[in-house]
This record gives sequence, C-alpha cells and structure tokens, in this order.
Amino acid sequence: MTIARIIAERGASEIIACDVATPVAEAVRILASRRIGALPVLRGGQVAGIVSERDVIYRLADHGRDCLDLPVEEIMTSPAITVEPATPVDEALAMMTRRRFRHFPVVENGALIGFISIGDLVKHKIDLVEHEAEALRNYIQAV
Repeated sequence: MTIARIIAERGASEIIACDVATPVAEAVRILASRRIGALPVLRGGQVAGIVSERDVIYRLADHGRDCLDLPVEEIMTSPAITVEPATPVDEALAMMTRRRFRHFPVVENGALIGFISIGDLVKHKIDLVEHEAEALRNYIQAV
C-alpha cells in the first residue's frame, strides 16, 4: 500500500499551508484553530520546510515571545523531508520512527500534492488490520 492511497480522497485544495513570510504568530493561530500539529511552508509554490508545534516551543524556550513576530522561515525545520505518492506506507512509517518526526509533505514533480501525519498512516494500518480480521472471520464462519 502506498501514500497515494491515503491521499486519494483528499483534494490539493484541502492542504493547509503557509508562506515563508507568514509571521510565527499567524502560523500558531492556524495550528490552533485547525487543531493540527504542523504546516508545510511554501516559497514560490515549492516546499521550503515545515513549521510544527515543536519548532514554536523550542524557539519560545530559546528566545521568548519575540519569536512570534519572526517569519516562519526563521524557525521552520528545513529542508523538509518529503515523500512521493508511490512511497510505501511501511517505508514512510519507518522513516518517521527513525527520524523522530510526525509529518510528511507529499510531493510529485516538485509540487505539493498532500500532507500526511503519522496519525494518517497509523489509521490506515489499523483499518487494514481490521479489514483482514473481518475477512478471516467471514472465511472461518463459511467453512
């Protein structure tokens, strides 16, 4: 199973992102109002990085509230590690676990086409296991 399957039901217009010039305070408002943990950060339509709750917390701890006036470009994690639609789900999960992060921009031919979280991948794996268990129950009952 690939990342393409997970993002298939989503439209590119549903991606919540911000520009490198977006003030950190505005990015925080977006994260809080949408109840999400990270945003892809774009420069000229290309993924420049990711700004996450962790990025904000670390900068607040280091620099205090003054960091809220900075553009996200100054606090984001960059370069962003991306995946392609053809990336297997298990490979993406392994990368997230190994690198200790929770979000991936999905890029195709240089363009952002999706944004997935570890929660999206885990939900997909759970759904798959539940489907397989149901198929086995049906098979056993039919025998």
